[in-house]
Amino acid sequence: MSNHILLVADGRSPTALSWIANLQALGYDVSLVSTFPCKLPAGLRMFYILPIALSRLSSGSTSGGQHPPSSHMPSLIQKMVRRFAPTLQSLRYIIGPLTLFRFALTYRRLVKRINPDLVHALRIPFEGMLGSYTPAGFPFLASTWGNDLTLHADGSCLMRAFTKRCLQRVDGLTADTQRDIRLAREWGLPMTVPSLVVPGSGGLDLDAITAAEGFDPSVYGIPTASDWVVNPRGLRPGSVHQDVFFAAIPAVLAERSNTCFICPSLAGNAQAQAWVEQFNLQQSTHLLPKLPQPLLWSLLKRSQVFVSPSSHDGTPNSLLEAMACGSFPVVGDIESMREWITPGVNGLLVDPLNPQQLATAICQALDDPNLRQTAADHNLALVNQRAAQSATQPKIDAFYRLFIS
Repeated sequence: MSNHILLVADGRSPTALSWIANLQALGYDVSLVSTFPCKLPAGLRMFYILPIALSRLSSGSTSGGQHPPSSHMPSLIQKMVRRFAPTLQSLRYIIGPLTLFRFALTYRRLVKRINPDLVHALRIPFEGMLGSYTPAGFPFLASTWGNDLTLHADGSCLMRAFTKRCLQRVDGLTADTQRDIRLAREWGLPMTVPSLVVPGSGGLDLDAITAAEGFDPSVYGIPTASDWVVNPRGLRPGSVHQDVFFAAIPAVLAERSNTCFICPSLAGNAQAQAWVEQFNLQQSTHLLPKLPQPLLWSLLKRSQVFVSPSSHDGTPNSLLEAMACGSFPVVGDIESMREWITPGVNGLLVDPLNPQQLATAICQALDDPNLRQTAADHNLALVNQRAAQSATQPKIDAFYRLFIS
């Protein structure tokens, strides 16, 4: 009989869905407790929804599972949630941990009902925090992802307390950066607890990325004869500085007028549209809806430069996908990015708060096709070595086996 893994994750997330697929490919049975209302992912043994930490207010939530939301949120409320996202994030740091007390007993009962061989929460806030209530006798793993420890953990006294509680409960920790293993030890993770560093998605399906096609620039009015700079990070207040990105565009256009800036996941966003108008970027900037993964990969293959001006980050899946697709990375100069990018070799690192420095780096990349080609070759080899499923799946399997008798 296959071993049975219970994941505690945001069931809407491509990262979670990719992790599920990786475990299924390894032959594990997978159940899911989703912390957001979502559709039923394929192939699960059991599926439940526990909408902790105000997740019902998320604009991306959809109903599904055995405990769907009672009604669909009106689009007006969704717009208000997007508009006031920074304020709501601060509120969530306070209210989110408090909701765990309400769901703790239900969660413990679910774990006993599901009876998995191992429980794995795919990030600390708020899934790992909920997972800290995993009953004794069930091995419990957690993942850090993105800015769990560099940003969210210090969001409030309750966030600090529950982050420490999670790290003191876990039997094992996975992270998408070596930095987070170090930080986790500082936050209270015992030195005796095993750890593993792999991409947050569990690994890239390079065959699917290679086969991806279908992005049609004419649908969005994007000129094919221009250079494409892609920023697919969306709005992530406090971590990805999109205000700096839009402020850098005029300086790039002053040097290279034949450049288009393409931003998936920002169509209809009032703040992004305001930046476009503020800097008079209507002719050069294209705010696209969220794209299905194959279309995003197809877009990245066609783009010259990938931009992510972040000051709090782990290893974004979008960065690894851009590297696999040959798009040249220009990213924030932070510790996690330095684990992947050697400046001037396979990308450029910039001060994520400095628009002029970002513009200079984008122009440098656009002006040097030889650098871009050399970087593309280097990055594909690096992704094959450290991020492809062929490299990561055996590591995940071996790590899980440490905890499954």
